[in-house]
Amino acid sequence: MTLEKDQEIGPVDIDRTAPADDAPRAVSPFDTGQLVRIALGAYRRPGWKTRLVRRVALVDTVAVLVAIATAYLVRFDGIGGTTLDLQYLAISLGLLAAWLTALRMAFSREGRLLGTGAPEYARVVNATVAVFGLVAIVAYLVKYDLARGYVAIALPVGLVLLLLGRYASRRRLVRLREQGRCRSKTVVVGGREGAAHLVEELRRASHTGYEVVGVCVPGGPIQPSERVAGVPVVGDVGDAARLVEPLRADTVMVTGSDLVTPRTVKRLAWDLEPWGADLVLAPALTDVAGPRIRTRPVAGLPLLHVEAPGYSGPQHVLKRTFDVVGALVLIALFSVPLVATAIAITATSRGPVLFRQERVGLQGEPFTVLKFRSMVVDAESRLEDVLGKGNVGVFYKPKVDPRVTSVGRFIRRYSIDELPQLFNVLGGSMSLVGPRPQVALEVDQYDDEIGRRLLVKPGLTGLWQVSGRNDLTLDESVRLDLYYVENWTMAGDLLILLRTLRAVVGRDGAY
Repeated sequence: MTLEKDQEIGPVDIDRTAPADDAPRAVSPFDTGQLVRIALGAYRRPGWKTRLVRRVALVDTVAVLVAIATAYLVRFDGIGGTTLDLQYLAISLGLLAAWLTALRMAFSREGRLLGTGAPEYARVVNATVAVFGLVAIVAYLVKYDLARGYVAIALPVGLVLLLLGRYASRRRLVRLREQGRCRSKTVVVGGREGAAHLVEELRRASHTGYEVVGVCVPGGPIQPSERVAGVPVVGDVGDAARLVEPLRADTVMVTGSDLVTPRTVKRLAWDLEPWGADLVLAPALTDVAGPRIRTRPVAGLPLLHVEAPGYSGPQHVLKRTFDVVGALVLIALFSVPLVATAIAITATSRGPVLFRQERVGLQGEPFTVLKFRSMVVDAESRLEDVLGKGNVGVFYKPKVDPRVTSVGRFIRRYSIDELPQLFNVLGGSMSLVGPRPQVALEVDQYDDEIGRRLLVKPGLTGLWQVSGRNDLTLDESVRLDLYYVENWTMAGDLLILLRTLRAVVGRDGAY
C-alpha cells in the first residue's frame, strides 16, 4: 500500500488473524531470514537523515582540518622541511583522525540528535575536550614536549568552527522543516486523550521535525473517519508496527494509557526492529527539562527521578554574581546609546527622561522599575481609553497605542527603552534573565499556577523575549515563564541572552 501526501488516511485494513507476508513476526531461533531483516533494520533510515549525517560529517571534517592547519601554519610560520615540522605534521594527521573519531564515538552525528541544539553542541564540546585531554595525557606519559601554542590555537579555533558549522546546519534544517521537508513521519500510540495532548505538543514544536501521520488507540471500535487532534485514527495499538511501511513512518511514539502495558511496549519494540523505525516513549511529564530528570534502572525498569526545582542555593549565588558583572559590562557597552536616548527624549517631548512604575517582584515584593519614557506625560490618565479598544487581561499590550511618542516608537522597536532596567539588576530587584515583571493589577488576576512566576526575580529578558514577545498568547506566555522558573540553569541563561540579541535585531513581536 502506497500513500501519497495529499491522500486521505483512515483505518488501514489489516488481517489480524495472521501476519502479512512482509509484516514483523515473532523471532524464533530458526527464523534466520527474520534475524537478518532485524539486523538490517537497525541501519534503515529516511534518505534525508542519511544526507544530513553525511553533510554534517563533511562540515566537521572541514572545520577540524582548518583548525589543525591554522595551528600548524601559525606555530611554524608555514615553513616545512625540518624534522620538527615533520613530527608535527604526523601529530596533526593523528589529531585529525582522533578528533573526527571522537566526534563519531560521542554520537554527535546521530540522526536523532542533529538539529536539537544544546544537546548536540554539548556532545561536540565533550568530544573535543576529551580528545585534547587524551593528547595531553599521552604527551605527559611519553615525556614529549608538545608545543603549547599549537594546542592553544587548534582547540579554540576547532571548537568554534565546529559549533558554527553545527549551528548553520541546524538553521538550514529548521528552514527545510518550515517548508515541510526533512520531517520524521510519526505514528502516535496511546489513549485518545494522551495522544491528543502529544499531537498538539509536537505540532507546537514544529522545529523538532515530527509529523504525525496517524494515531493508534487501544481497544474499542474505530470509526472510519475518527480523528484525534485532527490526525486520523489508523488502527489499534497492535497494528502500529504493521502500519510503519504503508504510512512510510520512521518513528513510533508511545504515550501513557492503562491499556498500553509494559508487555505491549516491549512487543512493539520487537516488531519495529525489522523496519528500523525509532521507538520513542513519551512519559506523562510536561515542561520538565532534562537537568531535572535522572534515569535509574531498578529491576529492569528505567525509573525516572524528577528533582524538585531549586529556588535557592549556590546556583542562585552564582546567578546573582553573573547579574552584577553582566549588568556592569552592559552598562559600559551601552553607555553611548543610554546618553543618546536621554538627549533624544528630552529634545522631542516634555517630561522626565525615565519612566518609573511599581512592579511586583520576587515573593510578591513591590519594586520600582526604570525605563526610558516612550509615551506622552499624561499616558497614565489615558490608559482606560486605550484599553477600551481591545481585550484587557494579563500580559495585554495594544499593538497601536496613540500615547507612544515618535522616539518612543523607535526605542520600543529595538527594546532600547528597557536598558535602564540594568540599574534594577544592579540593585537586586531584577535579574538579567527571568519572567516578565508585572504590575499589581495583572498579579491580582493570577491563579496558583501563574503565581509561581513570583518564585524567582523578574528579568530584563527571558524566554518570552526570545519566543515572540508581545505576539505570544496568554497560554504561551504563562507556559514559557513557568518553564523557566522550574528549569532555569546558568547555561540556559547564557543561551537566552544570545537569543535576545537576535530577537531584538529581528524586532519580532516588539511594539
